[in-house]
Amino acid sequence: MTQLDLQALQALDAAHHLHPFNDNAALAKKGTRILVRGEGCYVWDAHGNKLLDAFAGLWCVNVGYGRKELGEVASRQMTQLAYYNSFFQCTTEPTVHLSAKLAELTPGDLNHAFFTNSGSEANDTILRMVRHFWAVQDQPQKQIVIGRHNGYHGSTVAGASLGGMKGMHAQGGLPIPGIVHIDPPFWFADGGDLSPEEYGLVAARRLEQKIIELGPENVAAFIGEPIMGAIGVYIPPRTYWPEIERICRKYDVLFIADEVICGFGRTGEWFAGQYYGFQADIMAIAKGLSSGYIPIGAVMFNDRVAKVLAEKGGELAHGYTYSGHPVCAAVALENIRILQEEKIVEQCKNDTGPYLAQRWQELGDHPLVGEVRIAGMVGALELVPNKRERKFFAERGKVGVMCRDFALKRGLILRATYDSMLLSPPLVISRDQIDELVVKTRGALDDTARELGM
Repeated sequence: MTQLDLQALQALDAAHHLHPFNDNAALAKKGTRILVRGEGCYVWDAHGNKLLDAFAGLWCVNVGYGRKELGEVASRQMTQLAYYNSFFQCTTEPTVHLSAKLAELTPGDLNHAFFTNSGSEANDTILRMVRHFWAVQDQPQKQIVIGRHNGYHGSTVAGASLGGMKGMHAQGGLPIPGIVHIDPPFWFADGGDLSPEEYGLVAARRLEQKIIELGPENVAAFIGEPIMGAIGVYIPPRTYWPEIERICRKYDVLFIADEVICGFGRTGEWFAGQYYGFQADIMAIAKGLSSGYIPIGAVMFNDRVAKVLAEKGGELAHGYTYSGHPVCAAVALENIRILQEEKIVEQCKNDTGPYLAQRWQELGDHPLVGEVRIAGMVGALELVPNKRERKFFAERGKVGVMCRDFALKRGLILRATYDSMLLSPPLVISRDQIDELVVKTRGALDDTARELGM
């Protein structure tokens, strides 16, 4: 692509394309980075720069870029039957096979799939179905859903309300009624003198306190990401999730796991519920379901919830034009086949995941790094002004962006949230590529420290 072509594309983008989660006026002046190709763990931009994508697009390209099998499956399905809906008592063959495959893969009795186009839509669906579940059992007052401050469950009205990000709530009059939040488990920030294991129990019991405060008869469900991704990869202590599950069972509160990021191998297990040892009643999935190759999400309901919805709920007055889209379902099935036949999840658990954890932990000796967090193929580095103290930079976010930009100059894509450098590479990353990732990350940390005069 010539410089002239690139400038023309950037001008068109600035004139007509509103980017999500961006200051679009500032982006228009700077010029959008345009990506043109991907292969394995690398992408190339229009300038010809080769970038190691240590963020897997947006937590999602689990099988890596350039998988021709996925394109071929999409092409075959488009030729045979490009589209039909799941309304009018109809469905398509790939949709049926995908629902059965997901029932087989997901833990416990999560045997029933409702298809969406994204994680945001999955969580919208969950809010409606949870309230409907209790209403048809003559408990219409049991409709409050408890989420967590700084949690992320999408950017739709319901999804952003379920999440607990103040910046999102400030736009559009959110959260909507009937949603409340408790503090998240973030040991680095508020664990004090407690061990991580002790702190995990303290953080989980905030849920019990909130349920008692609101009245168990009014609380429908609790929702949480097993690992809180967008806010900075908060990896809770092992004690946290079993205690959350115990509390939900004690008060008959539905337990919702938002596995949009963690699902399909990100933790070294197929789902983070298996990593932490809990069993959800409802699960939101997306991203790794198709490795980002095509938009698709789903909600998995357990037998108890699905039975009530089917037998007492009457007509299910909810759905999307593209629910269970046959092309999306076919691609998701092929993506799962690749994950299974190439034993990608097992490779992450037994080989590359432990190796990544070892190499990532080595960065903890850097003067800028106050905490290293890692679980399977998702992690973070918490950048701090003084590593002897668990304190943040006064102007949070400036140093993280600086480090992210230095990483890009070195050919590495990391994400920055505040001053946390976030890691979520394709699951197919090799040991050599992990070495490259760590070397480039350390270089970016060194560049940042020099810029700060450290």
